[in-house]
Amino acid sequence: MKKTDVLAAALTAYRDGDRAKAADLAERAGSTLGIELHRYLTEGGGGAVYDRPAAFTAFIRGGGNVKLYRQLSAMLARRYGTVGSLLDLGCGDGLAVVPALEQADRQPGRIDLVEPSSALLAETRKHLDGTRGLHTWEATAQEFLDRDDDQQWQLTQSTFALQSIPTGERTEVLRALRPRTSCLVLAEFDVPEYDEDSAEYLLSLVTRYERGIAEYGKDASLVAQGFLLPVLLGLVEPGTGRTNWEQPATDWASQLKEAGFTGIRIEPLADYWWSPAVLITAS
Repeated sequence: MKKTDVLAAALTAYRDGDRAKAADLAERAGSTLGIELHRYLTEGGGGAVYDRPAAFTAFIRGGGNVKLYRQLSAMLARRYGTVGSLLDLGCGDGLAVVPALEQADRQPGRIDLVEPSSALLAETRKHLDGTRGLHTWEATAQEFLDRDDDQQWQLTQSTFALQSIPTGERTEVLRALRPRTSCLVLAEFDVPEYDEDSAEYLLSLVTRYERGIAEYGKDASLVAQGFLLPVLLGLVEPGTGRTNWEQPATDWASQLKEAGFTGIRIEPLADYWWSPAVLITAS
């Protein structure tokens, strides 16, 4: 059997609840992903993905993310010069918004940054200390938009963050956001459409994750154990372990339209090991 087939079988075993068999198959695959998956399953890997900031930082600031975020920040910066107020939903540690603000010809007069992780939000605050009109909120998008005020923004952005909200809940978030922003910009991945119960889906996952881990060199194990594998297994295992609900770009456009947005435009952002990144603009 090919290594990818063995790894797909390991994910099948994991999905079926046989962790020991999954670990054995992962070890037999002998690839980088297989070795890391075996270690994760036998050494008690687990925990919330974003609660391990060292792994997340190594992931987001290395590999293909370097080029991805360089291009993303440049594209965002060009929009900031014409807006007076900015909302960033899920700003993380500021990897997109901080360089974009630094590159912009003119910064928005009011900047609201929303992030549920206290560790990541603290990093963003540190980078933007002293920025005029800055407000930070330790909250989910749902919690933030549920606040009883009438604040509006000329530009709202969310960079690879709304995928972390289950699809049904996300529609309500977009619907609540629609009357409060003049323009919405989303950076997301245009993922292929698969039946998540199919063998083809599992083969696609292991192929792409093998490619992703390979980009991290000496940090591969840290990134795999602390971030990539929890995300991967959350995609495979039904229930609370899942952290991402991605979809093709055309489905993002349909969901935005359902929430009341118009003028929806999809443009390429960057190639990436997982899937092509796109910028989706709506008004």
